[in-house]
This record gives sequence, C-alpha cells and structure tokens, in this order.
Amino acid sequence: MTSTAGSPAPTAAPTDPEAEGRIRRFTRAERLVHRTTGLLMLLCLATAVCLYIGPVAQLVGRRRLMITVHEWSGVLLPLPLLLGLLSRELRADLRRLNRFATYDRQWLRAARRRLTWPQDRPAGKFNAGQKLWAGWIAGAVLVMTATGLLMWFTRLLPFVSRTSAIFVHDCLAWAVAVVLAGHVRQALRDPEARRGMRTGHVGRRWAQRHHSRWLTEDPDGTRTVE
Repeated sequence: MTSTAGSPAPTAAPTDPEAEGRIRRFTRAERLVHRTTGLLMLLCLATAVCLYIGPVAQLVGRRRLMITVHEWSGVLLPLPLLLGLLSRELRADLRRLNRFATYDRQWLRAARRRLTWPQDRPAGKFNAGQKLWAGWIAGAVLVMTATGLLMWFTRLLPFVSRTSAIFVHDCLAWAVAVVLAGHVRQALRDPEARRGMRTGHVGRRWAQRHHSRWLTEDPDGTRTVE
C-alpha cells in the first residue's frame, strides 16, 4: 500500500496467525478459565503455606486475613470451570479429556520406557499425561473443597470428625503442590505449549509433531478420524 505526500503513513494490517501457519488451540474463554483457576489455586497454596509453615506464618502474620483468603479462594476454585461450560469449545475439550483412546495407552507405554520420538507418542489435542492430570486435579479439587467445607462448617456432616477432614485436606494439599510443580515444570520445558495458552495459537509443525491425531479430530471432539 502506498501513500501520497503529506498523508499519514499507512498502518500495517493486523497479523493473521493462521496465515502464518499457526492454528488455534484455545479460545479466549478457555484461556481465561485456565488463568483464573491457576490464580485461585496459587492463592490457596500460598495462603496454606502462610498458615501451616511456622517460620512463614510468623513472618507474614495477619492470620485471620490469610484464613479468609484461603477459604474464599478454595470455595471459588470450581467457579471458573462452571462458568466456562457456557463455551462450546471448552465443552468439546472436556469431552476430549474424558476420552481415553488406544493410542493414549501407547503414549503411556512410551513415556514409561522414556521413548520421545513423535511416532512413539501419538496424541490427540491432549496427550495421555494431560488427560490423567486433568482427571486427577478435578478429583482433588472436589475432595479439597468438600473437606474444606467440613472444616469450615463442622456440623455439615456430624458423622465426619473435623480431625479426619483436616488430615485428608492437608495430605491432599501436599500432593496437589507436588503434582502442580510437575505440571509447571512440563510447561516450562515447552515454550510452544505456553504460547498456545498465552495467545491461543500454536505452530502447525508443533501440532503435527506432538499432537498429530488432533489434526484429524472432529471439531466437537467426539471422535478421531482414523
């Protein structure tokens, strides 16, 4: 595009990611659900550290504030996903995460044998490890929320002691912290995956290498074309 003398310089057209060989992986709604859930989970873990690790608790102080933030961030933790169910794309991704295919078992066998070649680890939009992570963290959040409510409202289930709820809550909190650290570690090792979560788009080459079955999946995630 040219400009005449005295006219303002033309502005560049916005870059189209798909024209650059990139494909959409996540919608804005999905990315917002992921970020909000991650923020609430970090708040839960950070305030738990401030409450249960003595030196940190003494350094931070303000115990009542930490308790309030911890309780409400835990209660609100499932909310982003519940609101996200209004998104058709997020519902399709949940169907993908809930479906364990034959090639997912092959992916797990390869992971156990530390095989890293793409042909050894076939995957759809989500690989078997991501599916296991999603299922585990969903169950953990439900149990953590339930035990947290039992600690908060001691008469909610009189036949369950507060001591039992605290024990399960604390043990699961440590497990969540360890597994979440592994999740973050995997994300740090894959810049393109992080870019997909940040911008919504990934390179087609990356998708073909790490998620080749995704490119032949139905848009609604109900089946994979063989």
